Amino acid sequence: MQPDFTTHIQTILADIEAAGLTKRERQITGPQGGRIALAGGRQLVNLCANNYLGLADHPEIIEAASDALQRYGFGMASVRFICGTLDLHRELEQAVARYLGKDDAILFAACFDANGGLFETLLDAEDAIISDSLNHASIIDGVRLSKAKRYRFVTSDMDDLETQLKQAVSDGVRFKLIVTDGVFSMDGHIANLPEICALAERYGAMVAVDDCHATGHLGPQGRGTPALTGVGNRVDIVTGTLGKTLGGAMGGFIAASQPIIDLLRQRARPYLFSNALAPSVAAGSLKAIAIAEAADDRREKLMRHTRKFRAGLIDAGFELLAGETPIIPVMLGEAKLAQDLAAELDKRGLYVAGFFFPVVPKGKARIRTQMSAALEDADIDFAIGAFTEAGKQLGII
Repeated sequence: MQPDFTTHIQTILADIEAAGLTKRERQITGPQGGRIALAGGRQLVNLCANNYLGLADHPEIIEAASDALQRYGFGMASVRFICGTLDLHRELEQAVARYLGKDDAILFAACFDANGGLFETLLDAEDAIISDSLNHASIIDGVRLSKAKRYRFVTSDMDDLETQLKQAVSDGVRFKLIVTDGVFSMDGHIANLPEICALAERYGAMVAVDDCHATGHLGPQGRGTPALTGVGNRVDIVTGTLGKTLGGAMGGFIAASQPIIDLLRQRARPYLFSNALAPSVAAGSLKAIAIAEAADDRREKLMRHTRKFRAGLIDAGFELLAGETPIIPVMLGEAKLAQDLAAELDKRGLYVAGFFFPVVPKGKARIRTQMSAALEDADIDFAIGAFTEAGKQLGII
């Protein structure tokens, strides 16, 4: 490598460190759960996984994955259209489609790939994408890959959305697609899908929702934000993940009408040029959907934890973003303070992570806590106590 380039990279890394923005990975030594093990044998209460229903170590999911491993082997060593499509893959796609009330679904290695392949495949320079300003990075990158005209509306601002739709109409675009997160992952608030769908109908637009932080645990039977907000099939396209609530492994999907899915199979580059999902992941995810659909008890427990933890931190004096989902951001402002609080909580036996630029805007650093049905009531009490002690020590409260 050229010495000047190495020096350039080292300078960037030093600047990141000096600004307190370095992200450090901690190794856990056991399964994902309400409590996790770290090297050296420490056990910590876990408040930062996307394991909303606590299915990541569910014995029935592990058994289904293990059985598939024995029957189908370790991996497919192929993309889907060559020799990488199993009966399991189609069964999983059909299960996703049925669960979300769509004609069909298509699997990807991750939802990042699903969003990366969606817009480029369906829209071109004659068309328009109208995107919420706080949409996930995968949507932003996917939109960049498309030749479609780009419009952005202030997050959840329906007046601004209407302004952008009017501009798209004035610009003479052919097809219009509004895209939004169902739940905004860093803030925890839910998109105003009823108003978005109403505006879409008024201006002849389609609607796509990334429901990664909702599918499985929000709405009736965990069918996500379209079901939760009562818009159902008024949402044309749903993208989502198997790597959060639905077992926590990996894999993403798009669920939509049959023609959309058929075209994605022919043209979506992340699908055409990526290995098929491992058989164990497909089988485990199938079992996870079946469990999640019937898991009203886990959803009730999850929301009970959400209400209790939110109330406890507000009573202690922390600044929280308003919301009703299991994502509860504790706002701290500066990256260093977020990291300092995370370190103090670690000492007290609580596993959390600080979020700061570029994951969130500068000056909006936070600890994003996430509730899970894998936690017990005693864990929530413990977490509130740990936050209160650490917050007082650092002068936050």
